[in-house]
Parts: sequence; C-alpha cells; structure tokens
Amino acid sequence: MKSKQAQEIMYTRREMMAVALARQIKDGMVCIAGTGLPLIGATLAKLAWAPNSVIISETGIIDGQMDQLPTSVSDTRFAYRASAWWPRYRYCGFIMRMPEKVDLGFLGGAQIDPHGNLNSTCIGDYHRPATRFTGSGGANGIATNVNTVIVMRHERRRFVEKVDYVTSPGWLDGPEGRKRAGLPENKGPVVVVTTLGVMRFDRENRRMYVSEYYPGVSPAEIADQTGFPIDVSRAVEADPPDAGVLELLRKRIDPDHLYI
Repeated sequence: MKSKQAQEIMYTRREMMAVALARQIKDGMVCIAGTGLPLIGATLAKLAWAPNSVIISETGIIDGQMDQLPTSVSDTRFAYRASAWWPRYRYCGFIMRMPEKVDLGFLGGAQIDPHGNLNSTCIGDYHRPATRFTGSGGANGIATNVNTVIVMRHERRRFVEKVDYVTSPGWLDGPEGRKRAGLPENKGPVVVVTTLGVMRFDRENRRMYVSEYYPGVSPAEIADQTGFPIDVSRAVEADPPDAGVLELLRKRIDPDHLYI
C-alpha cells in the first residue's frame, strides 16, 4: 500500500524511465552510457545512491562529473573533471580485452525481439530498406562484450517477433545462441527499460518477460503493446520516484528539460 505522500507526487513517464534506469546501477559499477536518458539515469544513480559508480562514454571519456548536460558523446561537457579521456582505440581495446571491468552498457534501437536482439540498421530488406538508420556505431561492441540495459519506446512495431536486421546481438535464438555464434556466453541483455515498464530475461530460456509495470500502467497494456507473446505473470508494480530523486532530476541534472 503506497503512502498518501507517494500517491500525491507527480512525475512524467520519462522521469519514471530515468529512475528505472538509475535503479539498475549499484555503487561501484562501471557503466557505458551515451547521451539522453541513459546519461540522465547514470548521473542520477551516481548522485543519489551510487557515488562510486563510474560513467564511461563511447568516445573514451572516463568518469566525467557533468556540470551541464552534453548533447552528444563528443560534447566536451561530458569531460568536465573527468579522470581521463582515452583515444578511441584504447576505449575499444578496453571493452574487448577486459570486458569484466565493465558492469553495464546502455543501448537503444528501432526494433527488439523476444531474446533482446536489437536492430538500429534498417526497416525492411537490407539492400532495399524502407528506412535506413545510422547503424551500430559502438553498439555492437558493447552488446558483444558487456551486459546491457536497453532503452526503448514500448510499441508493437518496435517489439517484434523477429528484427529485420541484428545490429546488436542479444541472446540470439535462446540459451545456447551466443555460444554457437562464438560470443561470450555470460554476457548479454539483462534489462529492458521502456515507456511502460521494466522487462528482464528468463535465466532458462533467455526470453523476455515483464518484471515491473509503472504506476498507472497495467500488465495487459504492456502485453497489448508487445508484438510477440510475453509473460506478465511475474510482473509487480514499480515503486514511484520519491520527492528527493525528482528534485535531483529537475533542479540539478536536467533543469533545462533537455531529456526529461
């Protein structure tokens, strides 16, 4: 039973997403986070309950202490009071040769399937696509070597039975998929944070299920907006953000409402 105070706190869906992302980060974790909601969530975690967590950008900026929100991973505001700014080849070598040093990487895409495979390349046939996107960037390297948190808008056209192109590998076709493909078996997608709730992956079949639904959302709504059958039997209602967390988001992290 939620308190009356919790019920009266007003927040947006994007603020709820930022909080859900932040909750995936524990103190001491090392996370790769680009701009947008992943950076908002990682920064919130660092300020609220994980002061020893470290944020890395794909451009090699290590542990920036952002005073202003950057608009891209190359924005020098990302590097304010950073511990280091590596050349890109050092960053790539780090996640490939020492992936055990990175706890989480944040990714997004245009499509996702039940096993967490992501498409950010094209819609339709690869050679004659209806829509062409920017492609992998550093996403494939992260998805291959690091456990990932995926950020998605929850819509049937995005949550599909089979992605049009596998840009970033999830669990491929199930429990043995990554092993058969020669990818690290102990790395893969762990959480999908959407506009409606939080999904996780079953340890046995590596298929997505609903773990949490946001206040004001029902498991049935999530199932209806998912283009494949999804287990909702384990779903519980997510805790709403408290006033202190919302104040951090609104007054310190993103006072100009660039992302929330």
